[in-house]
Amino acid sequence: MPNSPLRLLLLILAFAFVVGSVQLGVLQIAFYKLGLEPRSAYLLLGASLFGSLINLPLFSVRAESPPDEGMSRQLREFLGLKRLPFTGRTIVAVNVGGCVVPVAFCVYLLAHTELQTARVLAAVAVVAVVSYLTSFPQRGVGIAMPFLVAPATAAAVALVLDIEHAAPLAYVGGTLGVLVGADLLRLKEIGKLGVPAASIGGAGTFDGIVLTGLLAVLLA
Repeated sequence: MPNSPLRLLLLILAFAFVVGSVQLGVLQIAFYKLGLEPRSAYLLLGASLFGSLINLPLFSVRAESPPDEGMSRQLREFLGLKRLPFTGRTIVAVNVGGCVVPVAFCVYLLAHTELQTARVLAAVAVVAVVSYLTSFPQRGVGIAMPFLVAPATAAAVALVLDIEHAAPLAYVGGTLGVLVGADLLRLKEIGKLGVPAASIGGAGTFDGIVLTGLLAVLLA
C-alpha cells in the first residue's frame, strides 16, 4: 500500500506522544495491569505504530466501481496522500501493526496469565457480536464503527466474567472481538466498498483493534 511522508511524520509524532504518555503514567497503568514493564510497552507500541505502515496482501476479490470522491480526492492531493488505481478488484491484506502485533500479544497474554478458555471465548464472542452490529461498510473508505462501544463492552464483560483477571481478559476480548466482528465477519462486503485495497486491522479499524484493547484495560 502506498504511504506518504506526511503519514510517516504523523506516526513518528504519535509514537513520541505515546511514549511520553507512558512515561507520565497515562498508559503505564494499563501496561502495568497487563504485566509489562515500560521498555516492553515501548516495544509493543512501536511495533504497532510503525507496523501499521506494512500491509501483507492475502488475496483479491471482484469489486464494484468506487463512488464519486469529490472533496476527498482534493483533500488527499492537498495532503500528499496516494491511492492505488482501481482495477475492478479489491486487494485484501492484513496489517502488521493493526492485526499481527496485537494478536501476537493476545497469544502472549493467554500463555502467561491464568485466563480460562471458556471465559476468553465468551468475552470474544460478545465483543464480536457488538462490533458486528455497530460496524458498517462505508463506500470508498472501508469498515467504520463507533470508537467507544467495543472497549466499553470488553471492559464490562471482563468485569462480569473474571474480575480478578479483568485487565488481560478485557484486552484479549476487545482486540480479538473487534478483529472478528468488524473485520473477518464483514469480509463478504469488501467487494461493495469500491476501494482498490482493504486491510484487515488497517485504516479505519486500526483504532478499533489496537486502541480498543488498551482502553478496555483502563476501563476495567
